[in-house]
Amino acid sequence: MQAFRVTEPGQDPRLTQIDRTEPGPGQIRVKIAACGLNFADLLMIKGQYQDTPAAPFTLGMEVAGVVEALGPGVTTLAPGTRVAVFAGHGGLAEYGVFEAARALPIPDAMPFAEAAGFLVAYGTSHLALTHRAALKPGERLLVLGAAGGVGLTAVELGAILGAEVIAVARGADKLAVAQAAGARHVIDSDTADLRGALKALGGVDVVYDAVGGAGFDAALRATRPDGRILSIGFASGEVPQIAANLLLVKNISVMGFYWGGYLRFAPELLTTSLAALLALYEQGRIKPHVSATYPLAQAAEALDLLRSRKSTGKVVVTL
Repeated sequence: MQAFRVTEPGQDPRLTQIDRTEPGPGQIRVKIAACGLNFADLLMIKGQYQDTPAAPFTLGMEVAGVVEALGPGVTTLAPGTRVAVFAGHGGLAEYGVFEAARALPIPDAMPFAEAAGFLVAYGTSHLALTHRAALKPGERLLVLGAAGGVGLTAVELGAILGAEVIAVARGADKLAVAQAAGARHVIDSDTADLRGALKALGGVDVVYDAVGGAGFDAALRATRPDGRILSIGFASGEVPQIAANLLLVKNISVMGFYWGGYLRFAPELLTTSLAALLALYEQGRIKPHVSATYPLAQAAEALDLLRSRKSTGKVVVTL
């Protein structure tokens, strides 16, 4: 089968032929229809992601497709079942062998391209906002990187949860996408005084930050007393250094959030969250935004689009 592989950390991945494997105990083999790309894929290429496997490995954290074969002991899924899988890696290939526990049956009406970009983006935002930050109706939610893969879902879910959402993104096109997803206020990230713009709106209660860098610093200084800041990622490449005195005098909490980490110590939280998200999808209340699709042969170009930060929502490779 064809697979898009990292052979050495820091070297460009390439499309190659590898053997198809059989599922072992507790595993399933999926005929992959689509693979959603994530910023973490770019970090894995460099060997900088916290869960980067040993090379060589196949890129692709989340997939959607059809169960083709079952390993010993798997009774919860049948061949032919349409599933989305948080694979961690292995998704940019024609077939993948994954733990059955990481597979989630998807509605028949859900296109594979939407399902492949659903788990990480919506799962991250839903659990971060509801469980970690305990976002309340009427609170003001600031989303940095609001047109990106996870940021756009934070805007959408924040609005559904009753928050007044402020979206920060670069350029009129991205701001329009965020506004269509439910943002009440939009601010260009290139504004000369982000802190001042946020304070002019009255400050914020909860910050959702997948970007880091200067935006985090501005948001910290515009956060109201007893506010909460979610550190989701560092797409800017700059990890913020936090002035603890600001946390003290304003009673602010800064909390890290890594969605995949819950698989290890509280998987039931993920299960409950994803069930709630699928219910919202079937009710038509959330609509995944896939801005670009590429065939597997153009996976490198798809990653370049993600790297350039020119995309909105999700970039998906289809097979």
